[in-house]
Amino acid sequence: MFLVQRPRLLAVLALALSVASTPLFASSHKIPKPKEAATYPCHAVHPNEHVTIAAEPYDTPEKGKLFRVDYLENGFMPIYLVVTNNGDHPISLDQARIDFLSAHDDRIPAAVPRDVERRMTHIHGPGARIPLPAPLPPLRKKPKSPDKKIEQDFNDLEYSDATVLPHSTRAGFFFYDVQGLGDHPLKGGHLTLRDLRDSSGNPLVDFDIPFDKCF
Repeated sequence: MFLVQRPRLLAVLALALSVASTPLFASSHKIPKPKEAATYPCHAVHPNEHVTIAAEPYDTPEKGKLFRVDYLENGFMPIYLVVTNNGDHPISLDQARIDFLSAHDDRIPAAVPRDVERRMTHIHGPGARIPLPAPLPPLRKKPKSPDKKIEQDFNDLEYSDATVLPHSTRAGFFFYDVQGLGDHPLKGGHLTLRDLRDSSGNPLVDFDIPFDKCF
């Protein structure tokens, strides 16, 4: 009968416990591998142009584990954009305008890292207090900047494929400032895409993706 030596057994148990306690998204901050756009609940199909575009909101804490920063808590909605080109010619998003349209017709462009940094630096307030002997008032440490994490998220996850080749699917994230739109900013909202172009430079018909399909 084969016996495991005690030190070796303890090492195996320690490794098993370490793996079991590792969060699902602990070290993975990569764009999820996309499926064909038509398989997502929120999508729009243009049969004549052979293009389908989907928008999946990352609107739960579980989905938010993908990111290094809690965007939802700070008023930003991450949207996973999936573009499937089933045609025989490339399409270009180089000049596309991809906006969040609220239920009240507020047209919100995608945020850039500086927009998020400005919001989060403000929210994190004046920083920690350092007690000093009376009667001097306490000094304040400089607040820790989240800039590096935000920059990394945008570098790793933001949609970046300006050209979608024939019979291929491309995906990535956009971040939208939904602060002030209430507890359910997606309700009645849309993602609109304008100025997509074909390989000859001709504009495609505008896409409109209602988020109500997601619920």
